[in-house]
Amino acid sequence: MCQVTSRNFTVDIHTHILPEHIPNFREKFGYGGFITLDHHKSCSARMMKDGEFFREVEDNCWSPEARMKECGHHHVDVQVLSTVPVMFSYWAKPKDTLEVAQFLNDHIAQICDRYPTRFVGLGTLPMQAPDLAIEELRRCKEIGLKGIQIGTHINDWNLDAPELFPIFEACQDLDMAIFVHPWDMMAKEKMTKYWLPWLVGMPAESSLAICSMIFGGVFERLPKLRVAFAHGGGSFPATLARVQHGFDVRPDLCAVDNPIAPKEYMGKFWLDSLVHDPQMLEYIVGLVGENRVALGTDYPFPLGELQPGKLINGMPWSEERKGKLLHGAALEWLGMDLSNLLP
Repeated sequence: MCQVTSRNFTVDIHTHILPEHIPNFREKFGYGGFITLDHHKSCSARMMKDGEFFREVEDNCWSPEARMKECGHHHVDVQVLSTVPVMFSYWAKPKDTLEVAQFLNDHIAQICDRYPTRFVGLGTLPMQAPDLAIEELRRCKEIGLKGIQIGTHINDWNLDAPELFPIFEACQDLDMAIFVHPWDMMAKEKMTKYWLPWLVGMPAESSLAICSMIFGGVFERLPKLRVAFAHGGGSFPATLARVQHGFDVRPDLCAVDNPIAPKEYMGKFWLDSLVHDPQMLEYIVGLVGENRVALGTDYPFPLGELQPGKLINGMPWSEERKGKLLHGAALEWLGMDLSNLLP
């Protein structure tokens, strides 16, 4: 890989990874819903849920060496690793979810230990059981992970649920970042065709999560909490004016838990750059600030940016501004310094 400078150094905050071999948790726990990998041919596997096909993945979904080879081709210096959201398993028995989380977290931590200048890790938690989640959060910190990835909702809880606040508070206290990713998309029964859960449901889920944290006062009560939202914040940026107008005209419905206007929180959280459109990228940078938009690609999945950094690098911006999106915002969100990652 070519030598890099601090200005063109590239950190991708939105990449997913799985262990190459996943235990049969269905057999172990005595009920279904868990993912296994069927390695049916070389360098490829089927993700299976209870014997049903879920998704085909290639070895770049589990092999750090394959990832580094592709990162070299695309000039990505560091990937932030998080599990595939279907692995969250919030629906399972809490102690079983904890065991799944520990398995996944140990796997990511081992990769980061092996390649400390190439990968940074995020953990997953049994969010449906806050006490267990906080215990595992502390362990994530101890094994070197820099934050956690969570879903846009936790079963029937949106992210304003009082049950979840102690987890967010612990993240602030422990200096652990949060990456919020859509999962278990709303209204799936109405979106059975055209891949609509991923095209319509995912953006709506991100807006649900951001609005819940704003209206629920999470950012107000925890001003040092560092939260990033996947997919450019989904549909939230495009509907912020509507959200703000609703707050203004119906405070009796919107301001019940937090009297601060939604627009006041722009710049208080991060978005990734995965918007697929230069006009939208320009818009979200103007909305939240160039130090609050970080490169994110959804690697290695097809809805992501297939040439990492192409959108940012193609913008008519200064190298300084591009550098903020390519690594500056990410490092601030992670609470890291560039010197820790330069080889």
